[in-house]
Amino acid sequence: MDDSVYVGNAGKDAALDRGWLLGHFKAEGDPRRSEAVEIKWGVHPRGDTRAQWVRGEERTALQVLISGRFRVDFPGRSVVLERQGDYVVWGRGVDHSWVAEEESVVLTVRWPSVAGYAVPDSATDSASRAGGDAR
Repeated sequence: MDDSVYVGNAGKDAALDRGWLLGHFKAEGDPRRSEAVEIKWGVHPRGDTRAQWVRGEERTALQVLISGRFRVDFPGRSVVLERQGDYVVWGRGVDHSWVAEEESVVLTVRWPSVAGYAVPDSATDSASRAGGDAR
């Protein structure tokens, strides 16, 4: 078997690492390990919310709605992703939080992949306890 090729299912693999499919947090030698980018398949039940705002963000992020209705909150502005393919991009230094207004699946791409952004266990959102976002 070629160890530089990985074949999986986003729904199944995401449940193994709080939604994250690719990033610096994967094991050395795993083709899903990357210092350059992080990719997450986020499955969020209706009403799921980020437990705390991300402040002082050092990465750029892209979120694409796969299904559902998902709101991303920024200081002074909210963006609602409501049609499949709707997306939002934000840059470094942009504080944010989110709420799943309906059961939602969201693909998140962040770059670069930076250590130290996991939400502490005492402040994790309901998705992280159920296999969703915590980083």
